[in-house]
Amino acid sequence: MAVGLSAAPVFNSFRRIHASNVFPKPIPPSLFSIPSAARYHSLFDGGLRKTNFAVCFVLEDTKQSVQIENRTPEQSEEVNYQIMTPRAAERLARKRSERFTYLVAAVMSSFGITSMAIMACYYRFYWQMEGGEVPLLEMFGTFSLSVGAAVGMEFWARWAHRALWHASLWHMHESHHRPREGPFELNDVFAIINAVPAIGLLSYGFFNKGLFPGLCFGAGLGITVFGMAYMFVHDGLVHKRFPVGPIANVPYFRKVAAAHQLHHSDKFNGIPYGLFLGPKEVEEVGGLEELEKEINRRIKSYKSS
Repeated sequence: MAVGLSAAPVFNSFRRIHASNVFPKPIPPSLFSIPSAARYHSLFDGGLRKTNFAVCFVLEDTKQSVQIENRTPEQSEEVNYQIMTPRAAERLARKRSERFTYLVAAVMSSFGITSMAIMACYYRFYWQMEGGEVPLLEMFGTFSLSVGAAVGMEFWARWAHRALWHASLWHMHESHHRPREGPFELNDVFAIINAVPAIGLLSYGFFNKGLFPGLCFGAGLGITVFGMAYMFVHDGLVHKRFPVGPIANVPYFRKVAAAHQLHHSDKFNGIPYGLFLGPKEVEEVGGLEELEKEINRRIKSYKSS
């Protein structure tokens, strides 16, 4: 391996050695004269103390040095030297383990809920059409209410976020605004709470015929779809609890993520409280400039990661 020399100043305390000490004045020789030990002792102990610096030469890899020196200014800015301490390495390993745990939970729940919802829709309409008549009104009502419930959940979540989670239920939601310890937090209970009515509506609509059960089935389906979208955008994209892949490259989702990040910064008194319509809330309070800054910051952070 080719080696080279590098120098670095090391500040230390040295003694000043006078020329008179290094080259003492000649003493007339005598027959029994013996050089004085004190004269040579003063060479090291008789001088004055002065803070100075020394140059230490260290062998290094010349090939690597040449590669670094030949970088363009743009490439030099991208060089990031970090010293990973054992504590930081342990914290990074724990963070990766937490993300993997939540990723497994998110994938399993997503595939499980999606497969059950598809099977429920198929068997419900297959069961409804056994008599030979196609219940068009019921099918249209189910589809319409599923879309309406998914959109309505955004407004419900925004109201609950402001009036409940940041008020009487702050003792639970506070865990979401603090550094998380472990893959889960107390705030995740709200996802289970919202899943209870969705499961109830889907079950009632699945086991009963008629327009009203069809509407209930559609409402439960819409809540389920919103919950899955909320998990991927909020937990995955915004808070990076698990990787989301190409979702991060969708321009509107970037804007949504930046708007929700402003909510955690408290720059506009907690606004926005919604998620998918969060950019509109920020626009209403005159925060477009801050929103653009946050979007650019997230893009730069995503490219460098």
